[in-house]
Amino acid sequence: MAYPYRHPKEVRLLSEHFGDPHARRLEGWRERGGYRALEKALQMGPDAVIEEVKTSGLRGRGGAGFPAGVKWSFMPREPVKPQYLVCNADESEPGTFKDRELLRWTPHQVIEGCIIAAYGIRAKQAYIYCRGEFFETTRVLARAVEEAYEAGYLGKNVVGSGADVDLTVHVGAGAYICGEETGLMNSLEGRRGQPRVKPPFPAAHGVFGMPTTVNNVETLSAVPHIVLNGGSWYRQWGTEKSPGTKLFCVSGHVRRPGNYELPLGFDFRELIYDVCGGIPGDRALKAVIPGGSSVPILTAREIGCGLDYESVAKAGSMLGCGSVIVMDETTCIVKQVRRMVQFYAHESCGQCTPCREGTAWMTNVLRRIEDGRGREEDLDALLEVSEQVTGTTICVLSDSAAAPVVSSIKKFRDEYLAHIRRGECLAAAAAAA
Repeated sequence: MAYPYRHPKEVRLLSEHFGDPHARRLEGWRERGGYRALEKALQMGPDAVIEEVKTSGLRGRGGAGFPAGVKWSFMPREPVKPQYLVCNADESEPGTFKDRELLRWTPHQVIEGCIIAAYGIRAKQAYIYCRGEFFETTRVLARAVEEAYEAGYLGKNVVGSGADVDLTVHVGAGAYICGEETGLMNSLEGRRGQPRVKPPFPAAHGVFGMPTTVNNVETLSAVPHIVLNGGSWYRQWGTEKSPGTKLFCVSGHVRRPGNYELPLGFDFRELIYDVCGGIPGDRALKAVIPGGSSVPILTAREIGCGLDYESVAKAGSMLGCGSVIVMDETTCIVKQVRRMVQFYAHESCGQCTPCREGTAWMTNVLRRIEDGRGREEDLDALLEVSEQVTGTTICVLSDSAAAPVVSSIKKFRDEYLAHIRRGECLAAAAAAA
């Protein structure tokens, strides 16, 4: 069995070499076509590189889905001061585990994408900000960076092109908030990892006060494929507004959890029941979180849509970073939402009062309901506080905590009421059946 399972409906662009230890090393990566895209990009010129990425329609894979080429075009084309590229590898969203695999198995794919992106935006210094817990991954990546320097792909006069690009691997301390791009930049500068007020935006005032572009690992991994084969080639997959492939991290109650690279727009139900083999014990599907724990929950009736940004939004949630968490009928929604909100309360940087106080308060109320000590008026209070913490803080951490609360109360109110009125968990009864 290939790594660890491959489905015939996958389109393996970024994940083709997952599980192949030889692809980690420079020699093996070049044998697989590595760094040909960089050589082509250096001949194209920075402006042409940006236009090719624009043509591809590549959207940011970190969750926001903003067009990468458009983001690059915000950077000054005639720099008068240093400019920076930052690769966000602080993968912290619960349910997400794609970026660490890209770094672990194909570090040179990420590095090549960083060099091309830095060249396109005219940045001479790039950083890869890694989550602190990525111990093995960081070692693999650091070794690959050393190999790239030794081969002349990094440093002064990259492969004789006249372009200079340096790359630094920076390891964080394991804070969720540093996945937010401005919190990441503060941490990179050696300051407390707290998000910044925007504007100014990073393209104008980013790392060290200089113009900066921040892209996700998966976004940058797609860049070499686009440059080598063309933006129009990349559009053969996906939808008109959501082109290309996407790595979906599937976890929870499925027979075959894992990373699956599929065209955007792939049928949601087919992902669960075909690609991932369905639910163990043939139990009933109860709910799905399509984009990591920070997005609204969908019920089993609401997954009749495609997995692209527009279709999932129409269904009432967000695609986010493609982290699909599947929950069957034995799942206690109250417990799972409490755990999610507790995570956000723990990871709040404490800078904004609504987030610092609101997430902690919601956690306490949800725990009380879970324990059978809640009151019916708690539900309205939770909805009211969720409204108060949404859109009122510097970053969207408190919005992330509110999303599962609001969606779960609206869609699974009977479960909350069973805990409150009778001290009974409906999921426990289903699990015992």
